[in-house]
Amino acid sequence: MGSVTATVAPSTTPNVILWFRTFRAITASGFRRYSTYRQAAVAGIVTNVVFGFLRCYVLLAVAGGAGAAAGYDRRQLATFVWVGQGLLTVILLWGWTELADRIRTGDITGDLLRPVNPVTAYLATDLGRAGYAALARLVPPALVGPLFFDVYVPTRWSTLPLAVGAVTAAVVLCFACRYLVNATAYWLTDVRGPLILWTLGSGVLAGLYFPLRFLPEAVYVPLWIATPFPSLLQTPLDVLVERDPLPVQVALVAVQLGWAVLLLAACRLVQRRAERRLVVQGG
Repeated sequence: MGSVTATVAPSTTPNVILWFRTFRAITASGFRRYSTYRQAAVAGIVTNVVFGFLRCYVLLAVAGGAGAAAGYDRRQLATFVWVGQGLLTVILLWGWTELADRIRTGDITGDLLRPVNPVTAYLATDLGRAGYAALARLVPPALVGPLFFDVYVPTRWSTLPLAVGAVTAAVVLCFACRYLVNATAYWLTDVRGPLILWTLGSGVLAGLYFPLRFLPEAVYVPLWIATPFPSLLQTPLDVLVERDPLPVQVALVAVQLGWAVLLLAACRLVQRRAERRLVVQGG
């Protein structure tokens, strides 16, 4: 009888482990990189605290003598403001143009030569940045607020892990949105127009300036489902202040995750399309 040779497919486990190690290393590098900007962090904390007082007094005035507005009591509104001020830098709605700048100068070619996809590399760096911001920019406003205002303390044990998941999903989702805005530089070169539209729209539609539930239900419900903006800031804050029953909270976080997966896939698609027609600007 002739011998039979068995062919064994190479295991993909080492590749997966290597991918996670690389991702972790880039994330740690992002944490160290942003932790060097200590003076900027202190200045940002002062700004967030000042605007925290302004926003808190405005929303408490809206609550007025009734003690509540749009289903939020005064303590929930105070927590909404102060934690929101800290999350603003963690989620980072604005201020990131690194990809667009590298496309404009042609430095993006260096990113394309690396073995890690640019979307993956920038996402890992952004998660490291968010980790540092959670310590340096979220904690101070969250500690200052209770010194001057009555704040809401969650009563359900599930709220804290669900809120952490909602914030993490918001960070990933916001990164995907910013990446897509920056990626327009592959075709436009000058991205000031898309950046201005993103800055104006994201602040209002994400719930930064006021809770979206202040709007009529016929407006904010379709906005919540049909656009990713409320999932950036409104959802994590509503989960934290327990604005809704637990099943509704879980559904809102599921919507977040759905948008995050969809827009990350869009980032990969746009990146592949851009690489096919990339024209290096400036040499």
